[in-house]
Amino acid sequence: MLIDVITIFPEILDGFLGQSMMKRAAAAGHVTFNLINLRDFTDDKHRTTDDRPFGGGPGMVMKPGPIFRAVESVRTETSRVILMCPQGVPFTQRRAQELSGNEHLIFICGHYEGVDERVRETLVDEEISIGDYVLTNGVLPAAVVIDAVVRLRPGVLGGEGAAEQESFSEPLLEGPQYTRPAEFRSMKVPEELVSGDHAAVAKWRRAQAEKRTAERRPDLLSDGD
Repeated sequence: MLIDVITIFPEILDGFLGQSMMKRAAAAGHVTFNLINLRDFTDDKHRTTDDRPFGGGPGMVMKPGPIFRAVESVRTETSRVILMCPQGVPFTQRRAQELSGNEHLIFICGHYEGVDERVRETLVDEEISIGDYVLTNGVLPAAVVIDAVVRLRPGVLGGEGAAEQESFSEPLLEGPQYTRPAEFRSMKVPEELVSGDHAAVAKWRRAQAEKRTAERRPDLLSDGD
């Protein structure tokens, strides 16, 4: 998988992509990250990426020219162009699974008051939001989506079936998890988990997942998303 990220703050992603699972995924050849500085596609000496909105109003709007040129420099027939935007479709595990099947993703990270509408109308394949709140720019939301998508690529997590057993892989939250020691400060691990009975373990985990989902996210049980 190739992931291009277009932003005026590529430095923000350097640390994230160079650590932990993202670093290992890139080193193993599962993914290639390419950070594109939008200012490299400006056409003035000040490397301007924004301007005042027509019709007036507060803030600045990102200009279409640099964004179009940046996307067109890397886009191919198989690319999917994603705009990180508070107005976008809410991001879910299901969408992460769908995006993980793409071979080339291009993320446009907005800033200021947003991007020129012509970018949305003719350049973007989809808009994604990670929640009903506003952040300073689109780099952090892009990092969230990238993490959720890359870890679903074959071979990235390592353990077979690891991704399938996580929260939101089905409409249930993941149940409680325990590790050694079996007793800590008089708190014991449930008997089912130390019994060695695989059927009993599976049954207990399912029951706990259903209980936790009903308590914390009953909406998942009602709509199946």
